[in-house]
Amino acid sequence: MRTMEWAARRDHLGGVPRKLIFMAAGAFSKTVANLLNTTTVYNLETLLRHVRHRPPGVPLLTVANHMSTLDDPLMWGYKDFPITDPELGRWVLAAEDICFKNPVLSYFFRIGKCIPITRGGGIYQEHMDEALDRLTDGAWVHTFPEGKVCQDDAPIRRLKWGTASLIARAPVTPIVLPIFHRGFEKVMPENYMFGRRPPFPLCKKDIEIYIGEPIVFDIPKLKQMAVDTSRKEFISYCNGEWPETVCGMDEAAQRCLYTNISDRIQLVLEKLRTVGKTCLKTN
Repeated sequence: MRTMEWAARRDHLGGVPRKLIFMAAGAFSKTVANLLNTTTVYNLETLLRHVRHRPPGVPLLTVANHMSTLDDPLMWGYKDFPITDPELGRWVLAAEDICFKNPVLSYFFRIGKCIPITRGGGIYQEHMDEALDRLTDGAWVHTFPEGKVCQDDAPIRRLKWGTASLIARAPVTPIVLPIFHRGFEKVMPENYMFGRRPPFPLCKKDIEIYIGEPIVFDIPKLKQMAVDTSRKEFISYCNGEWPETVCGMDEAAQRCLYTNISDRIQLVLEKLRTVGKTCLKTN
């Protein structure tokens, strides 16, 4: 059963709670990102163009590294971004054990267009289907494919397959836009005092956000390649518990397909990270 799905509906109470949440979260994010800290965004025009002007029915899927529990919504709080507009706002996959611990939090995050995900629950858990429904609607969905917060200055970790499965299963292949950011780990450090996060976001920090160009995926070609190579490369990992997809791909082929897509996203995010380190050294 999908958690509080009724609260996530656009027409819930005439849309008033959602508008209020987006206004409040937007004001908070802009205050933290612009007034209390310094945020620099590279290639913002690309993100704005795909948020506002992509073709009807074509979904947008943004993917980013995960540096803190406040990455979302703070990463949308920079100047000129329409964070307070609930119609343009993203849907985001959010950890169930953090954001949906009780009914009050569940309601709050639900009306804020958050989809609860159980970490370790697998790529075919029910709420992943809800994220797929949003992509089918042509909406914007944001994911953190690393799966958890990592505040180390280290290469992008191996990505979870959930994001790749959404790309492969969507009826219309989404525009996949990579984003790398740094600085939020200083605004909300995991081990600030006595191994805990600070009660409020810290200030006077530098935040940098690098928006890449869309990653193009030829899904039919990737599926055929996965079918052709899966049996000899992945058969020993299959346990027969995954469902067959609409196109008839077995578990081995799905694993191969999701690995290829995830590796491509990881490579692009790592390139953005490298660009960011270069910019940091030259500034």
